[in-house]
Amino acid sequence: MLDTPEAVVEALRENNGRPHGLARTVTAEELVDTAEVFEKPDVLVTALLELMTAYEFTGESRKSPVVFARILKLWDAAPESFSPYEAHQVFWRFKWVTTSLLQVPEMPLASIGGWIDQMRSRYEAADHAFQPVAAMRYHLAHHTGTGVADAYDLWATRSRTELSDCEACETRHHAWHHLTEGDDTAALAIWQPVLDGRQECSEEPQMSQARALLPLLREGRADEARSHHLTGYRKVRGATGMQAEVGYHLEFCAHSRNEGRGLEILAENRPLFEVKGAPLDHLDFLTGTEVLLTRLVEAGHDDTPVAGPPGRAWTAAELLTHVRDEAEPLAAAFDTRNGTTTVGDRRRARLALAPLLDEPLPLGLRATTAHTVSADAAPGTPAPARIAIPDDFAALVREARRLARAGHPGDSRLWTHVAERLADATEPYDDTLGPEELLAAELAEHRAEQLWFKDRHTGAAAELDTAVRHFEELGMLWHALAAKARACTWKTAQGSRDADGTAPDHASARTALDDMLREADELLAATPFNAEALGEAEAALGTDLRAERILAYLSFRYSVAFAAHQELHAALTEKVEQQDLEGADHVGTHTERFEKSVDTLCSEASRLGYPHQAANARQFRADLLARRGALTDAEQELRAALQEIESADRPWRRPRPSIHLAQLLLAQDRPQEAMDLLHSAIADAVAHDDPTLPLGPTYLLLGHAATHLDDVNGAVRHLSEAAARFDQADAPGSAVEARLQLADVLAGSGRQADAVAVLESALADVPPTVDGRMLAQGRLTLGRGLRDLEEYLPAAEELLRLADTIAGWSDEDRGGVLTLVAAEAATTLALAERWEAADTAYERALVAHAEAPNPPFITLMMREFARLTLQTRNSEGTDTALEHLARADAVLAAVPSDEGGFAVWYERGENHYRRARVLAEAGRFDEALPEAESAIAAHDEGGERGELPRAEAVRIAALIEGNGLDRAADAITRLTAGAARCRETGHPEAAHVLEALRQDLRNH
Repeated sequence: MLDTPEAVVEALRENNGRPHGLARTVTAEELVDTAEVFEKPDVLVTALLELMTAYEFTGESRKSPVVFARILKLWDAAPESFSPYEAHQVFWRFKWVTTSLLQVPEMPLASIGGWIDQMRSRYEAADHAFQPVAAMRYHLAHHTGTGVADAYDLWATRSRTELSDCEACETRHHAWHHLTEGDDTAALAIWQPVLDGRQECSEEPQMSQARALLPLLREGRADEARSHHLTGYRKVRGATGMQAEVGYHLEFCAHSRNEGRGLEILAENRPLFEVKGAPLDHLDFLTGTEVLLTRLVEAGHDDTPVAGPPGRAWTAAELLTHVRDEAEPLAAAFDTRNGTTTVGDRRRARLALAPLLDEPLPLGLRATTAHTVSADAAPGTPAPARIAIPDDFAALVREARRLARAGHPGDSRLWTHVAERLADATEPYDDTLGPEELLAAELAEHRAEQLWFKDRHTGAAAELDTAVRHFEELGMLWHALAAKARACTWKTAQGSRDADGTAPDHASARTALDDMLREADELLAATPFNAEALGEAEAALGTDLRAERILAYLSFRYSVAFAAHQELHAALTEKVEQQDLEGADHVGTHTERFEKSVDTLCSEASRLGYPHQAANARQFRADLLARRGALTDAEQELRAALQEIESADRPWRRPRPSIHLAQLLLAQDRPQEAMDLLHSAIADAVAHDDPTLPLGPTYLLLGHAATHLDDVNGAVRHLSEAAARFDQADAPGSAVEARLQLADVLAGSGRQADAVAVLESALADVPPTVDGRMLAQGRLTLGRGLRDLEEYLPAAEELLRLADTIAGWSDEDRGGVLTLVAAEAATTLALAERWEAADTAYERALVAHAEAPNPPFITLMMREFARLTLQTRNSEGTDTALEHLARADAVLAAVPSDEGGFAVWYERGENHYRRARVLAEAGRFDEALPEAESAIAAHDEGGERGELPRAEAVRIAALIEGNGLDRAADAITRLTAGAARCRETGHPEAAHVLEALRQDLRNH
């Protein structure tokens, strides 16, 4: 009941703690109406200031000046009704009025100038300096484009005052001035203190992050642009007072070729289409939207469904027309009011800017909208040397056959064109190409390869069966045998399944291949590799007829080796899973068969003059050597394979052995060599138009290599690209896992806001194939990241959901993880001051700890409750805090003396340290000092690891001694010894802290 002025003031205080939005604004309006009833100017002043704040931060520029006019009347009539803070706000908010009036095109420039003149006269009367007034004159000049240089000089050359905008906001205005003058480099240099977090306020850095995105791209600083988009957008998402910033993020998405991300942002901010209280900001939002939509429509996505004003469905083309029809008259209205074309010119310049990147900038976010326009080249690599597509159909087929014989991956694109032209039925068949059945067989092989690389092994084998029938009908027995062998072996590939879901039958495949081996021996005896007695169909292939049979023969040998590799791999896996340490006889048999097949492939490839086929055999051997831990031998095999590929002059075959070798080098902690190989592999794949190289796993390896090299930006770049490639390959599980690894790198480097943005995207829709423990780690990282960002309630919700998930795990899997998560959830709820829920979570953590102990996290929770109890639950007092610490002592006392899982000395020292602080804050200094000294002694046990926590305990002991017990001389002696020890042990910063405190005690 708001039946007293005091009740209204309390309601205003409560409303002030709410987030800005419609609910807070409506409440503020109601409280102004209520405050007027009591005829107490001081209450009405407070209510009007709260209402003006609500309008200012929700984009209600039309209403804010009206409220301020009422405040000024009260100031003139009853200045004693204003508290010192409120009196300061009267002068401060003159600036709000000027910027609000600039937002409204119906407000004449003369009226705005009149407000600035009144601001100056009132500042002079109150003896306030001129700089804030000069700033307002500059904003007016910048908006209209008239007298900008002089106005900027008048403002920038004056010293800041207590009524100047905060330092972070002034930095933004200075940077924006240079940006609009066309100097990106100067703007970014000025912006740096805001962008790196040294200057901040309620509006910063998010406003600067949005505005700096395009200059960062133009300056080639894409890594920073990615980071500022991830972290900045989270802070402006859905904020009605930040619609201009949302527009800049939309514009960034268009220029970084992330149109899909832009459409997601548009959908998340759909209500902004109807937020028109700040027309200039609304124009910025509309313009950013128009940039995005123009890009989509120009790329042919006219009919793409997009989110527009509520109430109807929109396509990109329809919404573009709607936005343009609203934005153009609005810009014209500002130019008419201003008597210049500045607003319209700036809008037109934004719309005319071409995309700043040639290919999408990987953001590391889940792609939920597929409408993007991207270049085909892989990032960071040369443009692909596209295979020329002959116009003549016969020439097209002959070129596809030539590339296929060379094993060149570019044949895939040509076979696709062949199939498309045949499907159109517009190409007359050329008899010089040989029988039509031959082309049908070749196209069936092409379809089989496409299915194979999509891991659709059974379907691929079925297409090969079709090819076999055609080859047999044509009397092309070697080709038929090679295709038959591939069909048989592809069914045995790791991960393949029959239609009924059963695993590969290696034994049946082996039997079938044995029959084929006998058939091959008969063929060799009957038709040695020469040009005699070749069938008519084979003759139609042209060029080197002998080579055709040799290649088919070696392809067959490759299949035999492949099947042996798959069978041996399966046997070794079974051995490990069954923990058959002695090994089974069948493993030895499979090994013998594998080695024989690989040796045969190597020797025959060398004998017949095709060394790159021997390279295939070496890759099989290297794989199994690596699985057995013989990394050096595996490396030698792969280097030999690469040398054979080089001697065969087939550079397009280098990528896969290069990637395999890079994996081995990473396992041997040689990340730079691995990174060089991976970059070369991608460059080769692009240069030779290889669409089959698995780029997602390759970029994932690059991310790991960069992580090993402590190159955080490189790791972020490559892991983001890996996730994008997995999205393109329709591998959502792998994409999620890549993003979880990306978030781990970001969080580990202290970029919690970036990590949170990635995790919120990655965890929104997780396929069931993702490993549960990896997923749990990602959710834990998200909860911790939200907590570090002081978003305590969302953090607690995430941790509580995770605790519920872990509670459903088996006892073996759960271990002490539930204790950890429950303890962190409890602490986070305490940070949010949700004490009832925190106490419940606290008890849950204790129960979990009793079942599966995790002493470090349970004691940390107890210490945090002790600290937070004193800070936020003052009524419970010191005794409750000490009870938490007594519980922590009991947990440590129950730890076995031989416990090696964590540093007991550290936990014991931290308990003493926290108790010392609790007692000191209660004024019980005689009890606090022994606790601080016990903390010092405990950390002594930690050796080098204990030096920094020991130094902190020394600091607290000296403060208690010097300030609490008035024994400054003893404290100085303690600090002198502590600082010397820090310098001796290599901790100069800790020494500096202790020396500064010592000097302070000496001075006082």
